[in-house]
Amino acid sequence: MAQDDTTIPYGKITDVRQIGVAIRHKRLSIGMRQAELAALSGVGPRFLSELENGKTTAEIGKALRVLQRLGLDLRIEPRSTAATREPR
Repeated sequence: MAQDDTTIPYGKITDVRQIGVAIRHKRLSIGMRQAELAALSGVGPRFLSELENGKTTAEIGKALRVLQRLGLDLRIEPRSTAATREPR
């Protein structure tokens, strides 16, 4: 099933575009303009626009600040117990 801009991809994130969709959806749901969120997050409006549009070269530190400002978490979890084993 295709992801559209009206559905927040809560749960497993498989690409940068989904992070952008989640950010845009949350920002719009609280009635905030891009310029406002950018200023509150300490990033530029251009960066926020590119992040919301799924630009793959977005800086992770800045993206994490935007997510934090919106009250969203990004988690890293092992896919299976095999993925958590120590390398030999």
